Amino acid sequence: MPRARKCSFCGNEFLAGTGMMYVKNDGSVLWFCSSKCRRSSLEFRRDSRKLKWTKYFGKEEKGRA
Repeated sequence: MPRARKCSFCGNEFLAGTGMMYVKNDGSVLWFCSSKCRRSSLEFRRDSRKLKWTKYFGKEEKGRA
C-alpha cells in the first residue's frame, strides 16, 4: 500500500508515486505535491505561512517570541 507523504510547502497529504522529491545539497529532503508548491518554495522563496491556500497559513513557528 502506498505511503501518504506530506507536502513540505502547503502541508497537504499526497500518495507516494505522485509529487516530487527535492534533495538539497546538505542532504535534507523536501517533498512537493505539485509544481505550484515547488516553484513557490524554491524559485520564488515564498513563505507558506503568508499564503491562504496552505495549511500553514497564520501559524507561528515554535520558539519564536
